[in-house]
Amino acid sequence: MMYFLFSWVGQFHSLPTGWVICGFSNSWKVRVSVSAATSRDDNKIKKQHIPALCDLRCCKNVPVRNGLIGQKPPSINPERLKDFGEEDYLNGDVKTWEMKIVSRNEELLRDALSSIPQASSRTSLASCNKLIRFEDISAAAFKIQCGVQKTPCMYSRLSKQYGMDIYLKKEFLQYTGSVKERGVLYLLMSLPQDQQRKGVIVASDSNFSMAVAYHASELRIPVFVIVSTSTAPARVKMCRDYGAMVISYGTTAKDSQVHARRLAQENGYLYLEEEDSAVYLSGLGTVGLEMYEQVPKLDAVIFPAGGHCGLLAGSAAALKHLNPHISIIGVESESFPVLQQSLKAGHPTEDQACNNHHFYGDVSGVCFGSNSLQLTGKLVDKVVAVREEDILISMLRLLEYERATVDAEGAIGLAALVAGKLPELKGKRVAVVICSGNLELHLLQQCIAHALTLDNRVCRFSLVISDCPGDMSKLLEILAREEARVLDIKQERTFVTSELFTVEVICTVETRDKIHTAQLRNVLLERYPRTVWTER
Repeated sequence: MMYFLFSWVGQFHSLPTGWVICGFSNSWKVRVSVSAATSRDDNKIKKQHIPALCDLRCCKNVPVRNGLIGQKPPSINPERLKDFGEEDYLNGDVKTWEMKIVSRNEELLRDALSSIPQASSRTSLASCNKLIRFEDISAAAFKIQCGVQKTPCMYSRLSKQYGMDIYLKKEFLQYTGSVKERGVLYLLMSLPQDQQRKGVIVASDSNFSMAVAYHASELRIPVFVIVSTSTAPARVKMCRDYGAMVISYGTTAKDSQVHARRLAQENGYLYLEEEDSAVYLSGLGTVGLEMYEQVPKLDAVIFPAGGHCGLLAGSAAALKHLNPHISIIGVESESFPVLQQSLKAGHPTEDQACNNHHFYGDVSGVCFGSNSLQLTGKLVDKVVAVREEDILISMLRLLEYERATVDAEGAIGLAALVAGKLPELKGKRVAVVICSGNLELHLLQQCIAHALTLDNRVCRFSLVISDCPGDMSKLLEILAREEARVLDIKQERTFVTSELFTVEVICTVETRDKIHTAQLRNVLLERYPRTVWTER
């Protein structure tokens, strides 16, 4: 039997207007010990009542968080937390509960992390940058359970199409539409109280910044977001709606970052950027804990990868600790194979083609830390790359079969299955993390239109017919008989290079699938031999 227990050191402080929040005198602390139980009597632990941190944050007058009205969300406590004990004592004026986590798998994670460096060149919270342990992830899950959604991990109708049991972890259902909330909330709750009073500042329009804007406001932490003047107005409005002070500065992201750092230094704000500190990775790793609870007997889990591989690294640490036989797979874009290049080189590298394209989002970002890279190298079984076309079709499949509107980062995990990159998973039980759904509307429209073309369901052809009454009607009759839906039709008379008194017809139609498109093409070529089919 395995016992997983928590410990923390803290004091509770009241805030105005009915808010109650936990302020910790020291950073969250959990100790781990490994023991082999020889008998049930040797493992008996005295059970006493422990104050629930969740109850303190979900009290009567606290504003509703993440759409939960009048009730607490389901706890993130797996079965391993059912037995625990405590030892009460006073250390000065701080009340401390100490517990043990007993597990025979602890050595696996400890060995895997033995080579991870203690410091990172990109870390703005140096004191939080340490080795990530399973107990840190468990502590994060316990602490943030009332601040983020416990998103469903549901069986997908796509399973039959791809020959495996597919479960989709729908992290795009978080309040800001991104899994980044988990790491951000734990990071903000771990800040010292004096820093929480001064405030934090970020400099981007990414999912990370939106998560900081929302959760900092919910925790009554002053938050400032610096963006460039080229940022989409919808993103600016969203950050302001979350409660952040948004400032437009400079024409590039680098300009806004320099300005944010200067404001942080002058005003005592903490400058936050997405990094691979133990606190942030532990928060992201709670996804792995939830999936292990929700889907028994998992064979494999697929995560988005790329430069920002914190979700992959943190969740791999949790899943491999709980079950070393689960296969962990990362997926990145062929256009930006940053993670594969970094793993091959043995250190974080920057792809020259990497430019944080709006379509790819964080997937195209540079590799930001050695901690997550080391974790990925030790714990991840496979990293594959997919084409942009595969990502677009994956977005289309999720929209049609799951009614899920996601961006490239959210769809890239499923794209590996769409592209047939993982044939070894046939007949297996596979979970896919759908981590983000923050695609701008104009990009979404273009992506879906392009995906329909790639899927051979929207096609275009041109042909020449005589400019006589009835010929156009005959063409339309053929299209109607073949059950093709006409989306657009144009006629060109002036610049037709064939014989006189003819008209060139350019037609865009929608079909059911690739087979239907081929049938329509054969019928048109039989009736109009000079039909030109526009290749995608």
